[in-house]
Amino acid sequence: MVPVSGPTTTGEAVGAPCWLSLSARDLDAAERFYGAVLGWTFRRGGLGEDYAVGELGGVPVAGIASVAAELAVPVAWTAFFSVVDADDTAARIRERGGTIGVGPVAYPPRGRAALATDREGAAFGIWEGRTESRWHIGEHTAPAWLELHTRDAFEAAVFYGGVFRWTDGTDEAAGGLEVSYEQDKVVLRHDGDAVARLNSGPVESGSPRPQLRPRWIVCFRVPDPEAAAAAAVAHGGSVVPGGAWAGVRGHDDADGRRVVVRDPDGALFTLEAMEERKD
Repeated sequence: MVPVSGPTTTGEAVGAPCWLSLSARDLDAAERFYGAVLGWTFRRGGLGEDYAVGELGGVPVAGIASVAAELAVPVAWTAFFSVVDADDTAARIRERGGTIGVGPVAYPPRGRAALATDREGAAFGIWEGRTESRWHIGEHTAPAWLELHTRDAFEAAVFYGGVFRWTDGTDEAAGGLEVSYEQDKVVLRHDGDAVARLNSGPVESGSPRPQLRPRWIVCFRVPDPEAAAAAAVAHGGSVVPGGAWAGVRGHDDADGRRVVVRDPDGALFTLEAMEERKD
């Protein structure tokens, strides 16, 4: 559920996304599925045999832990954000109307983690400690991308900005993070590069369909989303119709570049066409 150790990196900027993790029931089955769909290879051992790091071309992309049953949490992808002190951050989450579901829990000697939800019910994690040295997230060329789908992106930015101290001028906000407001979106940047987007739209907190609820969308880039989606179906997953906004927002989420997929245990993630790096 947590990052693996390594030297400091821009992925560790305090308040920024620092890791993606899947809480799974069966690690072997999850490795087979995500290996077939995303082309990942896996390594274990850093945090025990119940935890695997998925790599693409030798570079870490995300972790998978068979902890869903043990921690009584749903099978789901979670975005973790780097913090200086997990206890202080957990307190700020509660003060601002969020909820702490698990933790903070110690993972000696590497750090501490907690699982939380924001005021609208979108789940996320916090991580205090060292992270994987080569991990990278962002727009266009990174292997993964994060986007919050919520009722009001500006209200969400107030919540997350207060929790993670994005713009309050403290030492915790001195990691090169910038927040910009663009139409109905809020964009979080690290040293000028976008690392996450908060997006306003029609969501239903109590919907029986998880794709309609407020949530952090975990998006993985692949050369061919349709081929990857076909591999997902062939290996026990399913394609979720309607695009990223489940068909309730219109045509902007159905441009053919994104496919929403559910893995065999029900975890949602999005496939997006990989862009070629322009040097």
